[in-house]
Amino acid sequence: MSAAAGLSRNARVVVLEAELALGYHSSGRSATYYHFGIGNRAVRAMTAYSREFFEQPPGDFSDQPFCRPTPALFVARPTMVEALAGLETEMRLFTNTIERIDEKGMLAMVPVLKTGGEGIVEGVVDYGGRRLDADRLLQAYARRVKHGKGETVTGARVVCIEYKAGLWQVTTERGQQYAAPVLINAAGAWADHVGRLAGVRQLGLEPKRRTVIMFDPPHGIGASEWPFVKAAVDDFYMIPESGRILASPVDEVDSPPTDAQPEEYDLALAAWKVEEYTTMTVPRIQHRWAGLRSFVSDRVPTAGFAPDADGFFWLAGQGGYGLQTAPAMAAIVSALVTGGPWPEGLASLGLTPDQVLPDRLVGGEVSL
Repeated sequence: MSAAAGLSRNARVVVLEAELALGYHSSGRSATYYHFGIGNRAVRAMTAYSREFFEQPPGDFSDQPFCRPTPALFVARPTMVEALAGLETEMRLFTNTIERIDEKGMLAMVPVLKTGGEGIVEGVVDYGGRRLDADRLLQAYARRVKHGKGETVTGARVVCIEYKAGLWQVTTERGQQYAAPVLINAAGAWADHVGRLAGVRQLGLEPKRRTVIMFDPPHGIGASEWPFVKAAVDDFYMIPESGRILASPVDEVDSPPTDAQPEEYDLALAAWKVEEYTTMTVPRIQHRWAGLRSFVSDRVPTAGFAPDADGFFWLAGQGGYGLQTAPAMAAIVSALVTGGPWPEGLASLGLTPDQVLPDRLVGGEVSL
């Protein structure tokens, strides 16, 4: 929706949403946290670029920030010390809010952490972490589309795509028909499917299922002010959420594009990870869900016109970074669709068009 909102300022835009509500597969299942502890350098550049928008959105977009300060604590057990050092080095390229923290400091922030011995021995805090208001952000983008030159149509699953007389002609399962010279494929885990419908060479997109649980903290322990906690390697994170604890084993299970649902093994793994990193137990899971995070081979989000199809624009492979990079992706799409200049802010952060264009991908492999 961020890309549609940006384009709707100067172009006629129609957003076709397959589901009956926006954000059903993506924003609605996100942990809604902004930090530099995920992704590669290109993703971190997009994350850094997006921060100003979240903290100080344009006055005609929102009069309130879309985030609130919530530190991130990255922790390492003995076998993860090297990984934590590497993560710290990468994060420092994009923020000056990083500090090392000792065992006493970590326990002051999160008293339930298992420290010492084979437990957590080192930590890094990013005081620039932010909790995002995903619902308010999504609705603000939707309003921008509505108030601009655009509209959003829900329940509009696409079943046929044809290119005729310089126009992409799209038919939904309800028989609705739309036509435009530019088709932006932002179908998430279904992006390669949409590419097939259009007869366009696919990106080799790989959807991965991730599981999340919520449980009550121990009686008498107030967790509302805890930071986001993540292991230096991708096998655990947790964050306070509405009086409970949200946790994930950071699993990546291959999946077809689908309405992802949690499986018992992954739920058990999530609970076990909580007990591995903390002194808490999970006697009862209060809420559970799963979502899909889709990647191309180099794990950099893809944006740009397909090299083999006029007017077909890829916007796919945003992994688990779509929310925290939304403002950056909107700026990228606007520049590439309209032929405008590449955003200076992204260039200054080291991100160039060749890193995101689909030309770099051939059948899902990185071109050399």
